[in-house]
Amino acid sequence: MHEHRRTPRRRGTIAALIGAGALLASALVAGAGQFTPAPTEIEPVAETETAQQSAPWLTGYWHNFDNGSNVLTLGEVPSAYNLVAVSFADNHPSLDGGITFNLASAELGGYTDQAFRDDIAAVQAEGRKVILSVGGERGHVSVTNATQARNFADTAFALMQDYGFDGIDIDLEHGINAQYMSSALRDLSSRAGSDLILTMAPQTIDFQSPDREYPKLASEISDILTIVNMQYYNSGSMLGCDDQVYSQGTADFVAALACIQLEMGLSPDQVGLGLPATPSAAGGGYMAPTEIVRALDCLEAGTNCGSFSPTTPYGPIGGVMTWSVNWDSTNGYAFAETISARLGSGPGEPTDEPTDPPTQEPTDPPADCDAPAWAAGSVYTGGDTVSHEGTVYRAKWWTRGEEPGTTGQWGVWETVGAC
Repeated sequence: MHEHRRTPRRRGTIAALIGAGALLASALVAGAGQFTPAPTEIEPVAETETAQQSAPWLTGYWHNFDNGSNVLTLGEVPSAYNLVAVSFADNHPSLDGGITFNLASAELGGYTDQAFRDDIAAVQAEGRKVILSVGGERGHVSVTNATQARNFADTAFALMQDYGFDGIDIDLEHGINAQYMSSALRDLSSRAGSDLILTMAPQTIDFQSPDREYPKLASEISDILTIVNMQYYNSGSMLGCDDQVYSQGTADFVAALACIQLEMGLSPDQVGLGLPATPSAAGGGYMAPTEIVRALDCLEAGTNCGSFSPTTPYGPIGGVMTWSVNWDSTNGYAFAETISARLGSGPGEPTDEPTDPPTQEPTDPPADCDAPAWAAGSVYTGGDTVSHEGTVYRAKWWTRGEEPGTTGQWGVWETVGAC
């Protein structure tokens, strides 16, 4: 989930979606039932001439607000970020479904509108792209009918002409309508031409099955879609493409969930891995940049995998996204430094080190003895800890009624330590 403004936390190369339906693991894990949908066929589409990117995208969201991380001008975004998403657009005051943009100069230390425009031009002069993101945690732009679709396209194109934005990012986290959003984006594409950058940043649950609106939208605009930067955070535990449950914050989680997009039909260069830049940037799911590199290696080359490994490596994927540049700046841009180097070099050699921590950890030293006692009727999700018969256990995914200490090495409960 990407915050919208003033609330602490937060977050191409085109090819067609290749046809062939996929059997997908599609049920939510945290709190809901699990199910596998019937195969869904995604119609192949002919490739069209669109904006091309020879190198992978490193996408960073830039804050048009002060949320307690670092306040930056657009001109301070490191050059490693070759795609900068300005967050966020605002609802248009009079056109239903339309968007506008209001620079928060007061929150940004007096950053002026003209300086912002100059910085857009300067970033683009380096060969990088700047797009406007629509949505976020608090963004509620509604495109659910023909009038709203027309207003969205009209106002988005006007903002592109006014500020020089290279395109639009769809980060609507409260539901979309694939039919009318597709109509709006095709309208926008017809005006902006083949250089238009169109990206999405769905939440992980949004792509768990092909009958959801985001996969439908990706299929309907596949010939003009640049990249889908999935938010692999604030997710809890989820099903991967192999019907196994994975916990966020691990290379296995990212690789197994990205596999869903790839098997659903997205071209590898339309798949992006979205992760928080620091632990403070999200409520959960942070991974050290070196673990993101592992996920990339696994997906692209089948090396450095953990318990999940793709049947066939997919080759180069579209890139990596982070929420956010501002949060990355609080850590000396460690995210950008590590990930940009990896994207530029390709997969590394397999490591000889264990790829994932063991599921059964030693029982000493003593664990947190303040963990609540396990209760058979309670629901626990990935990361929850409980105490039971002198031992503290951590849940690896959603569970209820499974007694800690009885599920074995590969079960839901992992041992944290003696108490």
